[in-house]
Amino acid sequence: MTVPFATSARSTVGLEWELMLADGETGDLVPRAPEVMEVLEEQTALERYTVTGELLTNTVEVTSGVGATVAAAVDDIADSIAAIRTVTNPMDVELLCAGSHPFAQWYNQGITDKTRYHKLIERTQWWGRNMMIWGIHVHVGVEDVNKVFPIINALAGYLPHLQALSASSPFWAGERTGYASNRALVFQQLPTAGLPWPLENWAEFEGYLDDMVGTGVMEDATEVRWDIRPAPRWGTIEVRACDGMSTLPELAAVAALVQSLVEEFSRQLDAGEELLALQPWFVRENKWRAARYGLDARIIIDREGTQAPVREHLLETLDRIRDIAVELKCARELAAIDTILTQGASYERQLMVADAADGDLREVVLHLIREFRAGPTLRDHLASLGH
Repeated sequence: MTVPFATSARSTVGLEWELMLADGETGDLVPRAPEVMEVLEEQTALERYTVTGELLTNTVEVTSGVGATVAAAVDDIADSIAAIRTVTNPMDVELLCAGSHPFAQWYNQGITDKTRYHKLIERTQWWGRNMMIWGIHVHVGVEDVNKVFPIINALAGYLPHLQALSASSPFWAGERTGYASNRALVFQQLPTAGLPWPLENWAEFEGYLDDMVGTGVMEDATEVRWDIRPAPRWGTIEVRACDGMSTLPELAAVAALVQSLVEEFSRQLDAGEELLALQPWFVRENKWRAARYGLDARIIIDREGTQAPVREHLLETLDRIRDIAVELKCARELAAIDTILTQGASYERQLMVADAADGDLREVVLHLIREFRAGPTLRDHLASLGH
Protein backbone atom coordinates (compact mmCIF):
# COMPACT_ATOMS: atom_id res chain seq x y z
CA MET A 1 0.00 0.00 0.00
CA THR A 2 1.37 3.39 -1.03
CA VAL A 3 0.39 6.13 1.42
CA PRO A 4 1.36 9.66 0.34
CA PHE A 5 2.47 12.06 3.07
CA ALA A 6 1.03 15.49 2.32
CA THR A 7 3.16 18.57 1.85
CA SER A 8 3.19 20.55 5.07
CA ALA A 9 5.03 23.64 6.24
CA ARG A 10 7.62 22.79 8.87
CA SER A 11 6.58 23.19 12.52
CA THR A 12 3.17 24.63 11.78
CA VAL A 13 0.57 23.75 14.42
CA GLY A 14 -2.97 22.41 14.51
CA LEU A 15 -5.01 21.71 17.64
CA GLU A 16 -8.02 19.52 18.43
CA TRP A 17 -9.85 19.72 21.78
CA GLU A 18 -12.67 17.39 22.86
CA LEU A 19 -15.16 19.11 25.16
CA MET A 20 -17.90 17.77 27.43
CA LEU A 21 -21.42 19.17 27.54
CA ALA A 22 -22.86 19.21 31.06
CA ASP A 23 -25.85 20.43 33.00
CA GLY A 24 -24.78 23.54 34.89
CA GLU A 25 -26.62 22.54 38.08
CA THR A 26 -26.10 18.80 38.40
CA GLY A 27 -22.79 18.61 36.58
CA ASP A 28 -23.94 15.47 34.76
CA LEU A 29 -23.31 15.01 31.06
CA VAL A 30 -26.08 15.91 28.61
CA PRO A 31 -26.58 14.47 25.08
CA ARG A 32 -27.00 17.84 23.36
CA ALA A 33 -24.20 17.73 20.78
CA PRO A 34 -26.53 16.96 17.82
CA GLU A 35 -28.59 20.07 18.65
CA VAL A 36 -25.47 22.18 19.00
CA MET A 37 -24.07 20.92 15.72
CA GLU A 38 -27.33 21.54 13.87
CA VAL A 39 -27.13 25.23 14.72
CA LEU A 40 -23.37 25.63 14.25
CA GLU A 41 -22.91 23.71 11.01
CA GLU A 42 -24.02 26.53 8.75
CA GLN A 43 -22.92 29.32 11.11
CA THR A 44 -19.25 28.23 11.10
CA ALA A 45 -18.98 26.94 7.53
CA LEU A 46 -16.61 29.72 6.42
CA GLU A 47 -14.46 29.90 9.56
CA ARG A 48 -10.85 28.73 9.92
CA TYR A 49 -11.85 26.51 12.80
CA THR A 50 -14.31 23.61 12.76
CA VAL A 51 -16.75 22.24 15.35
CA THR A 52 -17.76 18.60 14.99
CA GLY A 53 -19.51 15.84 16.88
CA GLU A 54 -17.67 12.90 18.39
CA LEU A 55 -18.34 9.29 19.40
CA LEU A 56 -20.64 10.33 22.26
CA THR A 57 -23.54 12.76 21.97
CA ASN A 58 -22.27 14.54 25.09
CA THR A 59 -19.16 15.76 23.25
CA VAL A 60 -18.15 18.37 20.71
CA GLU A 61 -14.68 18.69 19.23
CA VAL A 62 -13.12 21.98 18.20
CA THR A 63 -10.30 22.06 15.65
CA SER A 64 -8.07 24.99 14.71
CA GLY A 65 -6.88 25.92 11.27
CA VAL A 66 -3.21 25.52 10.40
CA GLY A 67 -1.32 27.97 12.59
CA ALA A 68 2.11 29.38 11.85
CA THR A 69 2.36 29.74 15.63
CA VAL A 70 0.75 28.15 18.67
CA ALA A 71 -0.90 31.49 19.41
CA ALA A 72 -2.63 31.50 16.01
CA ALA A 73 -3.99 28.00 16.55
CA VAL A 74 -5.12 28.89 20.08
CA ASP A 75 -6.93 31.96 18.76
CA ASP A 76 -8.92 29.68 16.45
CA ILE A 77 -9.83 27.46 19.37
CA ALA A 78 -10.94 30.46 21.44
CA ASP A 79 -13.11 31.68 18.54
CA SER A 80 -14.72 28.23 18.19
CA ILE A 81 -15.56 28.10 21.90
CA ALA A 82 -17.13 31.53 21.71
CA ALA A 83 -19.29 30.31 18.82
CA ILE A 84 -20.35 27.22 20.77
CA ARG A 85 -21.34 29.35 23.76
CA THR A 86 -23.80 31.32 21.62
CA VAL A 87 -25.70 28.03 21.35
CA THR A 88 -25.04 26.35 24.69
CA ASN A 89 -25.61 29.36 26.97
CA PRO A 90 -29.32 29.66 26.09
CA MET A 91 -29.60 25.88 26.65
CA ASP A 92 -28.10 26.20 30.16
CA VAL A 93 -25.43 23.77 29.01
CA GLU A 94 -21.88 24.22 30.30
CA LEU A 95 -18.54 23.27 28.71
CA LEU A 96 -15.70 21.58 30.54
CA CYS A 97 -12.77 19.32 29.81
CA ALA A 98 -10.81 16.60 31.59
CA GLY A 99 -9.62 13.14 30.61
CA SER A 100 -12.72 11.65 32.26
CA HIS A 101 -15.93 12.88 33.83
CA PRO A 102 -15.73 12.39 37.61
CA PHE A 103 -19.01 10.53 38.10
CA ALA A 104 -20.93 9.95 34.84
CA GLN A 105 -21.79 6.35 33.91
CA TRP A 106 -21.13 4.86 30.48
CA TYR A 107 -24.55 3.22 30.18
CA ASN A 108 -26.29 6.59 30.35
CA GLN A 109 -24.45 7.99 27.32
CA GLY A 110 -25.70 8.06 23.73
CA ILE A 111 -23.65 7.16 20.65
CA THR A 112 -23.54 9.59 17.71
CA ASP A 113 -25.48 8.15 14.78
CA LYS A 114 -22.65 7.57 12.31
CA THR A 115 -21.72 4.32 10.61
CA ARG A 116 -18.08 4.39 11.73
CA TYR A 117 -19.06 4.83 15.38
CA HIS A 118 -21.61 2.02 15.23
CA LYS A 119 -18.97 -0.25 13.65
CA LEU A 120 -16.49 0.65 16.40
CA ILE A 121 -18.96 -0.19 19.15
CA GLU A 122 -20.08 -3.39 17.44
CA ARG A 123 -16.49 -4.59 17.30
CA THR A 124 -15.21 -3.39 20.68
CA GLN A 125 -18.39 -3.96 22.74
CA TRP A 126 -17.96 -3.21 26.48
CA TRP A 127 -14.59 -1.50 26.08
CA GLY A 128 -15.92 0.65 23.27
CA ARG A 129 -18.95 1.69 25.30
CA ASN A 130 -16.64 2.58 28.16
CA MET A 131 -14.69 5.08 26.05
CA MET A 132 -15.92 8.00 28.15
CA ILE A 133 -12.66 9.81 27.54
CA TRP A 134 -11.68 13.26 26.37
CA GLY A 135 -8.34 14.35 24.99
CA ILE A 136 -6.38 16.83 22.93
CA HIS A 137 -4.49 16.26 19.71
CA VAL A 138 -1.50 18.38 18.73
CA HIS A 139 -0.41 18.34 15.07
CA VAL A 140 3.01 19.64 14.03
CA GLY A 141 3.98 19.96 10.38
CA VAL A 142 6.94 17.93 9.08
CA GLU A 143 8.39 18.86 5.71
CA ASP A 144 10.16 15.57 4.94
CA VAL A 145 8.53 12.14 5.16
CA ASN A 146 11.92 10.61 5.99
CA LYS A 147 11.91 12.52 9.28
CA VAL A 148 8.55 11.23 10.46
CA PHE A 149 9.43 8.00 12.23
CA PRO A 150 12.77 9.10 13.67
CA ILE A 151 10.90 12.03 15.25
CA ILE A 152 8.01 9.83 16.45
CA ASN A 153 10.45 7.41 18.07
CA ALA A 154 12.30 10.27 19.78
CA LEU A 155 9.04 11.88 20.93
CA ALA A 156 8.03 8.59 22.56
CA GLY A 157 10.67 9.35 25.19
CA TYR A 158 8.65 12.46 26.12
CA LEU A 159 5.24 10.80 26.33
CA PRO A 160 5.45 10.55 30.14
CA HIS A 161 6.19 14.28 30.36
CA LEU A 162 3.17 15.13 28.20
CA GLN A 163 0.95 12.61 29.92
CA ALA A 164 1.90 13.86 33.39
CA LEU A 165 1.36 17.53 32.50
CA SER A 166 -2.07 16.81 31.03
CA ALA A 167 -3.22 14.14 33.50
CA SER A 168 -6.80 14.98 34.42
CA SER A 169 -8.67 11.70 34.95
CA PRO A 170 -8.20 10.66 38.59
CA PHE A 171 -11.90 9.69 38.88
CA TRP A 172 -13.86 7.15 36.89
CA ALA A 173 -17.62 6.54 37.17
CA GLY A 174 -17.69 7.99 40.66
CA GLU A 175 -14.61 6.22 41.99
CA ARG A 176 -11.19 7.57 42.93
CA THR A 177 -8.91 5.41 40.81
CA GLY A 178 -5.50 6.07 42.38
CA TYR A 179 -4.25 7.04 38.91
CA ALA A 180 -3.45 10.54 37.69
CA SER A 181 -4.56 9.50 34.18
CA ASN A 182 -7.00 6.61 34.16
CA ARG A 183 -7.84 7.60 30.59
CA ALA A 184 -4.38 6.60 29.38
CA LEU A 185 -4.94 2.98 30.39
CA VAL A 186 -8.57 2.81 29.24
CA PHE A 187 -7.92 4.21 25.75
CA GLN A 188 -5.19 1.69 24.95
CA GLN A 189 -7.77 -1.12 25.13
CA LEU A 190 -8.96 -0.29 21.61
CA PRO A 191 -7.38 -2.59 19.00
CA THR A 192 -5.30 0.05 17.20
CA ALA A 193 -4.65 2.39 20.13
CA GLY A 194 -1.76 2.63 22.58
CA LEU A 195 1.92 3.19 22.02
CA PRO A 196 3.25 3.43 18.47
CA TRP A 197 5.07 0.42 17.09
CA PRO A 198 8.81 1.21 16.81
CA LEU A 199 8.93 1.49 13.02
CA GLU A 200 12.06 2.89 11.42
CA ASN A 201 10.75 4.47 8.21
CA TRP A 202 7.73 5.23 6.07
CA ALA A 203 8.02 2.00 4.07
CA GLU A 204 7.60 0.01 7.28
CA PHE A 205 4.50 2.05 8.10
CA GLU A 206 3.05 1.26 4.69
CA GLY A 207 3.80 -2.42 5.35
CA TYR A 208 2.03 -2.18 8.71
CA LEU A 209 -1.04 -0.70 7.01
CA ASP A 210 -0.94 -3.47 4.38
CA ASP A 211 -1.07 -6.06 7.14
CA MET A 212 -3.81 -4.35 9.14
CA VAL A 213 -6.06 -3.52 6.18
CA GLY A 214 -5.49 -6.92 4.60
CA THR A 215 -6.62 -8.72 7.75
CA GLY A 216 -9.64 -6.46 8.28
CA VAL A 217 -8.38 -4.80 11.44
CA MET A 218 -8.84 -1.33 9.93
CA GLU A 219 -9.94 0.29 6.72
CA ASP A 220 -7.26 2.96 6.35
CA ALA A 221 -4.64 5.05 8.16
CA THR A 222 -7.25 7.20 9.92
CA GLU A 223 -8.02 4.22 12.17
CA VAL A 224 -4.50 4.17 13.58
CA ARG A 225 -5.10 5.54 17.08
CA TRP A 226 -1.57 5.48 18.51
CA ASP A 227 -0.45 7.87 21.26
CA ILE A 228 1.73 9.46 18.57
CA ARG A 229 0.90 8.82 14.93
CA PRO A 230 1.65 10.19 11.49
CA ALA A 231 -1.27 12.03 9.90
CA PRO A 232 -0.58 11.46 6.18
CA ARG A 233 -3.51 13.56 5.00
CA TRP A 234 -2.13 16.66 6.73
CA GLY A 235 1.60 16.03 6.57
CA THR A 236 1.91 16.17 10.35
CA ILE A 237 2.97 14.22 13.39
CA GLU A 238 0.00 14.03 15.75
CA VAL A 239 0.42 13.64 19.51
CA ARG A 240 -2.72 12.03 20.96
CA ALA A 241 -1.44 10.79 24.33
CA CYS A 242 -2.69 13.68 26.44
CA ASP A 243 -5.76 13.78 28.64
CA GLY A 244 -8.14 16.60 27.91
CA MET A 245 -6.65 19.85 29.16
CA SER A 246 -8.90 21.70 31.60
CA THR A 247 -7.97 25.24 30.51
CA LEU A 248 -6.93 26.98 27.31
CA PRO A 249 -3.55 28.21 28.68
CA GLU A 250 -2.67 24.62 29.59
CA LEU A 251 -3.60 23.45 26.10
CA ALA A 252 -1.34 26.15 24.68
CA ALA A 253 1.52 25.15 27.00
CA VAL A 254 1.46 21.51 25.94
CA ALA A 255 1.17 22.51 22.27
CA ALA A 256 4.26 24.72 22.65
CA LEU A 257 6.20 21.86 24.22
CA VAL A 258 5.28 19.48 21.39
CA GLN A 259 6.07 22.04 18.69
CA SER A 260 9.44 22.90 20.23
CA LEU A 261 10.46 19.26 20.64
CA VAL A 262 9.54 18.39 17.05
CA GLU A 263 11.55 21.36 15.79
CA GLU A 264 14.51 20.41 17.98
CA PHE A 265 14.50 16.85 16.63
CA SER A 266 14.13 18.12 13.08
CA ARG A 267 17.20 20.31 13.49
CA GLN A 268 19.20 17.40 14.87
CA LEU A 269 18.28 15.34 11.82
CA ASP A 270 19.31 18.24 9.56
CA ALA A 271 22.70 18.18 11.32
CA GLY A 272 23.11 14.48 10.56
CA GLU A 273 22.59 13.40 14.17
CA GLU A 274 20.86 10.20 15.25
CA LEU A 275 17.88 10.77 17.52
CA LEU A 276 17.60 9.00 20.85
CA ALA A 277 14.94 6.29 20.85
CA LEU A 278 14.30 4.46 24.10
CA GLN A 279 13.74 0.73 24.18
CA PRO A 280 10.01 -0.05 23.71
CA TRP A 281 9.87 -1.69 27.14
CA PHE A 282 11.16 1.51 28.74
CA VAL A 283 8.57 3.54 26.81
CA ARG A 284 5.81 1.23 28.04
CA GLU A 285 6.98 1.42 31.65
CA ASN A 286 7.19 5.21 31.47
CA LYS A 287 3.62 5.39 30.23
CA TRP A 288 2.36 3.36 33.16
CA ARG A 289 4.37 5.39 35.67
CA ALA A 290 3.05 8.69 34.32
CA ALA A 291 -0.52 7.38 34.31
CA ARG A 292 -0.18 6.17 37.89
CA TYR A 293 1.84 8.93 39.52
CA GLY A 294 1.48 11.93 37.20
CA LEU A 295 3.98 14.67 37.96
CA ASP A 296 5.36 12.62 40.85
CA ALA A 297 6.50 9.85 38.49
CA ARG A 298 10.12 8.80 38.29
CA ILE A 299 10.86 7.98 34.65
CA ILE A 300 13.56 6.32 32.54
CA ILE A 301 15.35 8.93 30.42
CA ASP A 302 18.02 7.09 28.40
CA ARG A 303 18.94 3.72 26.95
CA GLU A 304 21.18 2.94 29.93
CA GLY A 305 18.16 3.01 32.24
CA THR A 306 18.99 6.25 34.07
CA GLN A 307 15.97 7.43 36.05
CA ALA A 308 14.87 10.90 37.10
CA PRO A 309 11.78 12.62 38.51
CA VAL A 310 9.62 13.74 35.60
CA ARG A 311 9.34 17.26 37.10
CA GLU A 312 13.14 17.56 37.18
CA HIS A 313 13.57 16.26 33.64
CA LEU A 314 10.84 18.59 32.41
CA LEU A 315 12.71 21.59 33.80
CA GLU A 316 15.92 20.41 32.12
CA THR A 317 14.01 19.99 28.86
CA LEU A 318 12.50 23.47 29.11
CA ASP A 319 15.96 24.99 29.59
CA ARG A 320 17.23 23.11 26.55
CA ILE A 321 14.44 24.13 24.15
CA ARG A 322 13.75 27.66 25.39
CA ASP A 323 15.68 29.33 22.57
CA ILE A 324 13.83 27.25 19.99
CA ALA A 325 10.55 28.32 21.56
CA VAL A 326 11.60 31.96 21.20
CA GLU A 327 12.28 31.42 17.49
CA LEU A 328 8.92 29.66 17.07
CA LYS A 329 7.20 32.53 18.91
CA CYS A 330 5.76 30.21 21.56
CA ALA A 331 8.00 31.12 24.52
CA ARG A 332 5.12 32.71 26.42
CA GLU A 333 2.94 29.62 25.98
CA LEU A 334 5.82 27.30 26.93
CA ALA A 335 6.43 29.28 30.12
CA ALA A 336 2.96 28.26 31.33
CA ILE A 337 4.38 24.79 31.98
CA ASP A 338 6.14 26.32 34.99
CA THR A 339 2.69 27.33 36.25
CA ILE A 340 1.40 23.76 35.92
CA LEU A 341 4.44 22.49 37.83
CA THR A 342 4.01 24.99 40.67
CA GLN A 343 0.20 25.13 40.93
CA GLY A 344 -0.52 21.50 40.08
CA ALA A 345 -1.86 19.64 37.08
CA SER A 346 -5.61 19.20 36.66
CA TYR A 347 -5.66 15.80 38.40
CA GLU A 348 -4.04 17.37 41.47
CA ARG A 349 -6.49 20.25 41.53
CA GLN A 350 -9.46 17.90 41.15
CA LEU A 351 -8.27 15.75 44.05
CA MET A 352 -7.85 18.84 46.24
CA VAL A 353 -11.42 19.96 45.49
CA ALA A 354 -12.80 16.47 46.16
CA ASP A 355 -11.01 16.28 49.49
CA ALA A 356 -12.22 19.74 50.48
CA ALA A 357 -15.80 18.78 49.54
CA ASP A 358 -15.71 15.52 51.53
CA GLY A 359 -15.72 13.52 48.33
CA ASP A 360 -18.62 15.31 46.60
CA LEU A 361 -17.69 14.89 42.94
CA ARG A 362 -20.32 17.37 41.82
CA GLU A 363 -18.06 20.02 43.30
CA VAL A 364 -15.21 18.70 41.16
CA VAL A 365 -17.34 19.15 38.03
CA LEU A 366 -18.33 22.68 39.07
CA HIS A 367 -14.66 23.42 39.63
CA LEU A 368 -13.85 22.17 36.10
CA ILE A 369 -16.65 24.28 34.64
CA ARG A 370 -15.33 27.37 36.43
CA GLU A 371 -11.78 26.67 35.29
CA PHE A 372 -12.87 26.26 31.70
CA ARG A 373 -14.60 29.61 31.84
CA ALA A 374 -11.38 31.07 33.33
CA GLY A 375 -13.42 32.23 36.30
CA PRO A 376 -12.52 31.75 40.00
CA THR A 377 -9.18 30.20 40.77
CA LEU A 378 -8.78 26.93 42.66
CA ARG A 379 -8.04 28.93 45.79
CA ASP A 380 -11.32 30.81 45.40
CA HIS A 381 -13.24 27.58 44.89
CA LEU A 382 -11.69 25.96 47.96
CA ALA A 383 -12.56 29.08 49.96
CA SER A 384 -16.20 28.76 48.85
CA LEU A 385 -16.18 25.25 50.37
CA GLY A 386 -14.92 26.62 53.66
CA HIS A 387 -11.28 25.59 53.30
